[in-house]
Amino acid sequence: MPYDDLTGLRITVDNGVATVTLDHPPLNLMDGVLLPSLRGFVNRVRHDTGVRVVVFDSADPEFFSAHGDMAYLTDPEALPAATAAAIAAAPDVPVPDGMNILEAVSDEVRSLPQVTIGKIAGFARGAGNEFLMYLDMRFAAIGRSGQAQPEAVMDILPGGGGTVNMARLLGRARARARALELLLGSELVDAELAERYGLVNRAVPANEIDAFVDRLARRIARLRPEVVAAIKATVETITPKIPHQAYAVENAALFSLFTDDMVASAHKQLAAGVQTREGERDLERILDSL
Repeated sequence: MPYDDLTGLRITVDNGVATVTLDHPPLNLMDGVLLPSLRGFVNRVRHDTGVRVVVFDSADPEFFSAHGDMAYLTDPEALPAATAAAIAAAPDVPVPDGMNILEAVSDEVRSLPQVTIGKIAGFARGAGNEFLMYLDMRFAAIGRSGQAQPEAVMDILPGGGGTVNMARLLGRARARARALELLLGSELVDAELAERYGLVNRAVPANEIDAFVDRLARRIARLRPEVVAAIKATVETITPKIPHQAYAVENAALFSLFTDDMVASAHKQLAAGVQTREGERDLERILDSL
């Protein structure tokens, strides 16, 4: 399927992996150029059976995507124009009532049948970070990446799904994203990774925790009360409670995998040393070798 007409994107497909490189200087803004191209790509790749994984990265070593176009705030015609262009990029896909185009594009990415991965080696703020939060997985380069939603100190709130999706991501959807990585990747995680993955909120040295909490509380207290109230009200609409029927779905899925092939595989694993003390010390390498 051709993708070479999408301005601001460089797309290559190799062995079932589509690499989508944001290349829209100077900042990879989520503007009236990049949003239509992303929407056009998403609604083509959805039907491309030759693509099983989509990786999003940036040609810019400093910026994944700086944020949305500030013209959305300063020019009353900018957002309607970007919306019209994005709708035209996938005219057969309606934008749901109550969604703006930033939310719609990201939600369409989240519903792709392919696994989506974000590779972050620069700054991703505002709408750029909101886009990333809808992907199945995200991996950030230590010492090079930075992610933020700066809207509160700009006297607005994240309008590309940031308030809703941040809460979703840090709750059930964050578990979904990281569960996909850990369940499909089958890697062992240490304490530091547990922190980064949100199994704990963050690890703070005992002799620094009082100052840390005080600093955070004071920073929030400096924000306009109206901004804090707006963000809290939006986040409160999200509940982390897992419905009981989810467990029934999981249980049914588990037993559906009890096949002859699974039993044969289990025997191979036991023969290779799984469920012995020595084998369990090196379990990931053993399983990778089978």
